[in-house]
Amino acid sequence: MTTVQDLIDRLEAEANADADPETTPDVGIIMGSDSDLPVMEDAYEALDDLGFAEQIDFDAAPDSRFTYESYVVSAHRTPELMYAYGETATDRGLDVIVAGAGGKSADLPNMTASIAYPVPVIGVPVQEKSVDSVIGMPTGAPIVAVDAGKSYNAALSAAQVLAREHDAVEERLIDLHDDRKAGVADVSADLHDLGVDGFRARDGE
Repeated sequence: MTTVQDLIDRLEAEANADADPETTPDVGIIMGSDSDLPVMEDAYEALDDLGFAEQIDFDAAPDSRFTYESYVVSAHRTPELMYAYGETATDRGLDVIVAGAGGKSADLPNMTASIAYPVPVIGVPVQEKSVDSVIGMPTGAPIVAVDAGKSYNAALSAAQVLAREHDAVEERLIDLHDDRKAGVADVSADLHDLGVDGFRARDGE
C-alpha cells in the first residue's frame, strides 16, 4: 500500500534527479479527490487534442515532447503532500499546474498557487459553490481561474503559457482554434441551407 510519505519521497527524489526538462512533465494536473475526475477529464481531453501525452513514469518519458502528469492531492486531508507537490514543482520541471477542487472550501488551487509560486497555477472550481474559494487570493499571491467545471479551458490556458516558449505548442493551439471555427461555419451553413426542420432531422431529433 502506498502511503502519503511514499508519495512525498517520490516527489523529492524526482526534484533531486536533475532531469532534462525535455523529459519531465510540462503540465501538472492535480485534484482534491478522485470524485473530481469526471470534471477534470476534460483537461486531459484538451491536452490530448493538442498532442500532449500522459507521463506516468518520471524516469521514462513518452515519445511526445510535451507531457502531463496527474495526482490526487487533498489540501485538507493531505496538506503535507500538497506542500511537497508545490515546493518541488520547479525542480521537477513543471511549467504550469492545473488544480481542481470542489466544495465550499476548495482550497487546493489557491494554496498550491501560494506554495508553488512563481509557477503559474490555473484553478478549476469543480462546482459552482467552489468559485469564491478558488478565486479568493490576496494581492501578491495570484491565481488564474476558469469558470466552474471548465477544466478544458484550464488546460488550454496551460498550453498558452507553454506556447510563449514553444512554437510547436502555439501552432497546435492555432490549429485547434481554426478547427473549432470551421466547425461553427459548417453548423451555420447547415442550419441555413437545410432549414430548422432539416437541421433537426440531420441530428436525429
